[in-house]
Amino acid sequence: MVLLLPRLALASEFGSKGGPEPANLEQVASRLREDPYDLELLISFGTSKGGSAGHIALALRDDAAGEERVYSANFYADRDPAHASGRYTTDLMIAIPKQEYLFKTVSTVAETASFGLDFGEIYKRSVIGVRVYGVPAADKAALAAYFRRINDDYRQQRSDTEYHPGPIQYDYLRLNCAKTIGSAFKFGAGYRDLEITGAKLFSGRRMVAAATANIPTEMAMKLIREWAQRNYGMDVVLYKKYRGSTYVDPQEEEKVAFKDLPDRFPSVLSLDFRREAGAYQDYDNLLAMYLLFNLGKYSVRVNEQTLLLEIEKSKEPMPYAVALQTAERDARADSEKFQRHIEFRPSGEGISEAPDNTHLYYFTEDAEGKLKR
Repeated sequence: MVLLLPRLALASEFGSKGGPEPANLEQVASRLREDPYDLELLISFGTSKGGSAGHIALALRDDAAGEERVYSANFYADRDPAHASGRYTTDLMIAIPKQEYLFKTVSTVAETASFGLDFGEIYKRSVIGVRVYGVPAADKAALAAYFRRINDDYRQQRSDTEYHPGPIQYDYLRLNCAKTIGSAFKFGAGYRDLEITGAKLFSGRRMVAAATANIPTEMAMKLIREWAQRNYGMDVVLYKKYRGSTYVDPQEEEKVAFKDLPDRFPSVLSLDFRREAGAYQDYDNLLAMYLLFNLGKYSVRVNEQTLLLEIEKSKEPMPYAVALQTAERDARADSEKFQRHIEFRPSGEGISEAPDNTHLYYFTEDAEGKLKR
């Protein structure tokens, strides 16, 4: 009996670890940097079936140093013996150059960094970038310092800090990407009203109340509200998944090529988590999707013929207050109609189309007209 498994992509193939990168990466990055944003919240799509939570990371811009550095919680910094070999476990908060995080195929962090997670994200999944304008330099410095503090706590194997009760190590529900990013804003940058929840263990068993965990999209929405209250400007860039990567992570048990993995908008905790296919129907998911579309400015993709990056379409982002009001109206109307199980044309952009949901950001020529509905 012969088992046919997806072949491991050759290192020389585009979209694979160690393979070539888009030749015009620096030109496109320079074009995007012409906008004077201060930081960028990076929300990664989910790669599992159903309502996938995805990932969240933060890029801080430092024009004096000429760099943007992404701080991303390390999934493998959990002190699990299974991750002690072949995985990067030195830091809990990995600091990665932004273009490397999104587009590059070789890591400057370590050979053991995870392709598609710690670098080269767009070969595995789409990423939404919420760019924020007007953030004080002191806040950015405080955020970077707090990430360094978390790393120090992790290396010193500390427990029971102001931001987390228990050991300082990665935990998918208890100390995850959303909680570490939120903690840096709350305790580092002084966002005292930012709500951060804590998942609870029952009777010492590995049984977690997921309903109280921090979810990436929910944390993103909380931060967006905080920035709006501070009158910071915001817009959104969608970095689309390259859909031709045949790379298979050799350390994953299930051998699936990146191109065949789901690419799902990261869901809030809702009944949408039970949907393995089809459009999201929960109000909070619709609200997040519509709001991010309304704030959208650019959509960036790899052209599958030329293998070059291109800014596919652009539009004018709505002011936050208008974007939110429009998203709330459309999400409320559409979620109610979904509950009634009737055929209808959604008020929000394209919500009833393909389940990967990236169509929300295609920014086609008629996007402006749809936004006026």
